[in-house]
Amino acid sequence: MDKFKGFTDTETFTKIPDSFFRHLMTEMEDADELKVTLYALWRTEHMEGRVRFLRAEDFDGCVPDPTPALEKALQRGSLLLARKDAQALYFLNSPRGRAAAEAFAKGRWKLPEGGAIPSTPPPERPNIFKLYEENIGPLTPLLADALKDAEQTYPPEWVAEALEIAVKSNKRNWKYVEAILRRWKEEGHAKEQDRGDAKEPRGSDVARKVEDFLKR
Repeated sequence: MDKFKGFTDTETFTKIPDSFFRHLMTEMEDADELKVTLYALWRTEHMEGRVRFLRAEDFDGCVPDPTPALEKALQRGSLLLARKDAQALYFLNSPRGRAAAEAFAKGRWKLPEGGAIPSTPPPERPNIFKLYEENIGPLTPLLADALKDAEQTYPPEWVAEALEIAVKSNKRNWKYVEAILRRWKEEGHAKEQDRGDAKEPRGSDVARKVEDFLKR
């Protein structure tokens, strides 16, 4: 077994509910049940959209045979299983998960035609610290705190785009990047417009808008 090299400052983290540590972790005696529960928390945390769910095959590779572990998680109540026709979906037993499972079972929402949904784990996204250091420069403790706040406030793709725009506009500082993010949050972030913003021909236009935003 290769020795783990340790956690880093350049990776993303997954939110775990306090009740997992207060109750579930101490009650679970089956390691596979623990693994599938943590896996479900990780996968759903990094999904987008209001409805978040997994299929049985999404747990393949998590443990050698996920079926018994999933059954235990269902019996314990950490996961929910909703069925509609020939389809079966797993949800976290959270307010959002309970509402989605009930709506699915009652036919209030359906899977896309053919049941096609993503089944791959969420891709690794560049950590905001790494992105900053690669595009702007070294971090200070105050900057690190500001970046952590931004990571909780803005989608990661917004931060990556804003950093790219700052670099192309030769404005390599966090104040400028943050101004772009705040402008998007207040005025809207239309994908077509933002993609155009990141292109070189429109760089001066973006710079003007951000400079005006900073003067408010």
